[in-house]
Amino acid sequence: MAERTELNREIARLKKSKNAVILAHNYQLEDVQLVADFLGDSLELSRKAVELTQSLIVFAGVKFMAETAKILSPEKKVLLPRLDAGCPMADMIMVDDVREMKKQHPGAPLVTYVNSPVEIKAESDVCCTSANAVQVVTNIPAKEIIFVPDKNLGKYVQKMVPDKTLFLFEGFCYVHMRITSDEIVEMRQRHPQAKVIVHPEVSPEVTMVADEVLSTSGMLKYVARTGHREFIVATEQGLLERMKRENPGKAFYPALTPKICSNMKRTTLQDVFDSLNEEKYEITVDPLVGNNARQALQKMLEFN
Repeated sequence: MAERTELNREIARLKKSKNAVILAHNYQLEDVQLVADFLGDSLELSRKAVELTQSLIVFAGVKFMAETAKILSPEKKVLLPRLDAGCPMADMIMVDDVREMKKQHPGAPLVTYVNSPVEIKAESDVCCTSANAVQVVTNIPAKEIIFVPDKNLGKYVQKMVPDKTLFLFEGFCYVHMRITSDEIVEMRQRHPQAKVIVHPEVSPEVTMVADEVLSTSGMLKYVARTGHREFIVATEQGLLERMKRENPGKAFYPALTPKICSNMKRTTLQDVFDSLNEEKYEITVDPLVGNNARQALQKMLEFN
């Protein structure tokens, strides 16, 4: 406890002296969440990166998130505390995969989930997050759309926008794919009064047995405003920790067993301090690639 208190004190000192800010994703370790200036999902943190006046951003998340912050704020210095904090889903897709899909479906605009490398964003017409994917696809003036890389998010969007045809890549989130409909059914039996809320990265079989399908920010808003007191939350465990802190009178249960993203959990409080203290590891993006990616990201933000 003393070490944690000292680290928190030193991080606060460094933030002030270096004009720095800490952004942290909802799936981060609780110690890291608590030291962050802003906590949120990809869309919230993308917006925040643009609005902030601080010249130094420490992004406690995974690499594509820090890249997004750098792309949207190229004049700022963006640090990722752990270089090995990647995203397996983002690593599933390559530029050649996207170009082949464009060749197979000429004229179809490319919508890219932000959980992707900067090079894929640069090939895109517009990006989206789980919070605004349905809105983005609905508003694109095209009947056929290429959607990458998450097939489950794509299938959910297809269900919500049936008048359009989505061509999907076969990527997926390994954490959300571990959640099964059988687990949800068992948890309902244990907690019959609980509402089931799931992330759209889960499989279609899981969304079918859910009460609500929501992004992480959508989940937080839902549990805060509803009168329900119990929730089965089918997403990464870090979000449940935040829910418990912010809603002390309510109960939150994982999908049978807690689902953990090892990449998100790599960043420790010590890593955040070291990153601030030594200004490591700086994220850089090729200017041409970054400019193309920025256009797709800015179009995403315009939809909100």
